[in-house]
Amino acid sequence: MLSVLGELLITAGVVVLLFIGWQLWWNDWITANQQTAAASSLSQEWIEQSRATPTPTPDETATPADPGDPVVLSSVTAGQPFAVLYIPRYGPEYHRTVAEGTGMDVLNSTELGVGHYPDTQMPGEVGNFVVAAHRSAYGGGMHLINELQLGDSIIVQTQDGWYTYKFRSLQYVLANQVEVLAPVPGSPEVPATDRIITLTSCNPLLSTAERIIAYGVYDSWQPLAAGPPAEIAAQVAAQANGA
Repeated sequence: MLSVLGELLITAGVVVLLFIGWQLWWNDWITANQQTAAASSLSQEWIEQSRATPTPTPDETATPADPGDPVVLSSVTAGQPFAVLYIPRYGPEYHRTVAEGTGMDVLNSTELGVGHYPDTQMPGEVGNFVVAAHRSAYGGGMHLINELQLGDSIIVQTQDGWYTYKFRSLQYVLANQVEVLAPVPGSPEVPATDRIITLTSCNPLLSTAERIIAYGVYDSWQPLAAGPPAEIAAQVAAQANGA
């Protein structure tokens, strides 16, 4: 009798664990889709605004103009969405809204999901543009961060343009090693001369024991009206068509 009861309790425990796992996966999938839809909407809003702004008719025989130094956003308010993040390595469906702050109102949001550390630089600015997202919950915005490969593009869209960074390296640190947020990661006392992007998330999966850090270096910038970088052109076009 006791052995039968024990087997029933084990079976019940397994069923409960499977149900919890399914709930977590299902809710994560739903949230990811909601965040993607919100990012698409914001991206297209900015693109439509740029198209509505009159621009001089280009001379087809002229050499394309150098866009110059990237335009840098001024400060933004807490919780305000100000960028859309594209990472082709994560797949053609991936793009997320970046908002100011790394609190639960941003990272656990069904529309946002990626947060910007307020004391770090903005896209295209000299220094370190640092963002954070969950690895395996609330949309899992950085679920595939460990799969980035040397030279992968990390593209940030703002109302001003497209900023392309190239992935360089991964690092694993403890949660209290905040020097990775410095303008020169790991060297807070050194003045910044480069434009860097840093992606941060928890590690390992389903744990907050440490942090996984992905670094990218600035590659190029182009105004919004020039169209998206070739790597995401088809994806952005599909967003516009509601695909």
